Amino acid sequence: MPRALPVLDLTEPICCAPVAAGAMGEGQALQVALRLKALADPTRVRLMSMLLATEEVCTCDLAAAVGLTDATVSHHLGQLRKAGLVVGIRRGMNVYYRARPDALGALCRVLDPSCCT
Repeated sequence: MPRALPVLDLTEPICCAPVAAGAMGEGQALQVALRLKALADPTRVRLMSMLLATEEVCTCDLAAAVGLTDATVSHHLGQLRKAGLVVGIRRGMNVYYRARPDALGALCRVLDPSCCT
């Protein structure tokens, strides 16, 4: 049985030396890996692209756009939220999500320091 990854607070954008800067410590590598794991799903990549293209979107609209149920989309968005890549705001019965470009940009800079300059 694979070892479960620990639960960490990933709500803040990642801040560590780029991968190419030298050997990365276990804690920093884990923070990078958990964020990448959240993006390692085609549906989540699609959801991120939709959220980055607009200001704010309701879960119900995202579900219709990707052809999945609200519950499935909510699960995917929950994983992205735990990774600190999106933020959700409840309004009545609906939750509206928006991307956190700063968090995605920080992850890009960790992977490639020449990115986003």
